[in-house]
Amino acid sequence: MSERGSVFSWLGRFHTRDLRHIGSYRWRLTSPDMKAAVYGKTQARKVLEIRDLDQPLPKDHEVLLRVRAASVNPLDWRMKTERPGVDVAGEIVAVGKNVKQFRPGDAAFGAGKGAFAEYVCARESKLAPKPEGVSFEQAAAVPIAGMTALQALRDVACLQPGQNVLINGAAGGIGTFAVQIAKSFGARVTGVCSTKNVELVRSLGADRVIDYTGEDFTRGSERYDLLLDNVANRTLSAMKGVLRPNGTCVIVGAPKKMSEVFTWLLKIIARSVLLRQNFKFFIARVNRDDLTTFGELITARKVTPVIDRRYALSGTADAMAYAEEGHARGKVVITFEQ
Repeated sequence: MSERGSVFSWLGRFHTRDLRHIGSYRWRLTSPDMKAAVYGKTQARKVLEIRDLDQPLPKDHEVLLRVRAASVNPLDWRMKTERPGVDVAGEIVAVGKNVKQFRPGDAAFGAGKGAFAEYVCARESKLAPKPEGVSFEQAAAVPIAGMTALQALRDVACLQPGQNVLINGAAGGIGTFAVQIAKSFGARVTGVCSTKNVELVRSLGADRVIDYTGEDFTRGSERYDLLLDNVANRTLSAMKGVLRPNGTCVIVGAPKKMSEVFTWLLKIIARSVLLRQNFKFFIARVNRDDLTTFGELITARKVTPVIDRRYALSGTADAMAYAEEGHARGKVVITFEQ
């Protein structure tokens, strides 16, 4: 092990307040570099690059994670912050002075900004212990997509046993979780996907699968208590037509172009408020309790994360490009050498 690595390992055994007592200058001087995906600017566009950066220092309510896996979400390319990546799973190497639930050596998963890196800081409130028997890759697939599916069905739609549910985009990251969660709640589930994904969606528990290449779900005779829309590829009027009189449409997807998102949101608000129709746009919030619930669902085999492709950190740009095409089956994961 290098001298720099040895010093960092020694420091990592101490509480963060001890690190601060040593001083931020000494920390920066002795901490080794890490590799991270960073957007660099060219004259024409932003380009995702792998750079060497200093390892971050956790704040009072944060932990420092050695990243073992991360996963890709639409947020990563839509927002295009300097450091992409949110979903993360890894091993804790240092904790802030106010952290109560974790110690160095614990395995955890949740949300941390700039997760496409060898190390990342995350707030204690946005992490949960990784259950034994759940891989780091599976855990990293959960946070954004899993929380969106769970909270949309349970909290926004208040899904009840026996209700008829339609999931548009059933083979994607949110959709694969939503099919399984809705079934675990006792709903009757119809999934909409492409031909190649019909068997996948059926294997997740869907009672009926609609292949959108041969059938338009908005023109069918079936009516639903809930429509969970992950794709935003149908008009609000068309989606209203498949709902029962008191049905709810929860929209978690958005148009691919950011320029179209604002107009889309205005239409949803107008439908819900001015016309008193039950359309709801929803963005999930990652929190420890729901992460723990999700870990229990996976451990009980009621939900299994679907992972399409795995990329090394060096292939992050390719991973994001593939996910952005919109045809991934489940989640795309970034993995790190142990």
